[in-house]
Amino acid sequence: MTPIVAKKLLSLVSTKKHLDALEEYMQERTLAAHLIMEQATDPKDWYQAQGAIKELRRLKTLREEVTQAAEDKNG
Repeated sequence: MTPIVAKKLLSLVSTKKHLDALEEYMQERTLAAHLIMEQATDPKDWYQAQGAIKELRRLKTLREEVTQAAEDKNG
């Protein structure tokens, strides 16, 4: 992540209200992807849902990633 992008995202991940809303959204999308996996008859749909879950899990580390990138710019 570039320091410019990190700076833009810093207010999002530093505000508890915003971060909580983002985490709630990620949880809902993860549950929806699990439902797709349970009901999928085409392996392509299953793999797409699996990829979505992987990305949503990666977003859980967004705060740490943004903070680190912002510190690297200042350091």
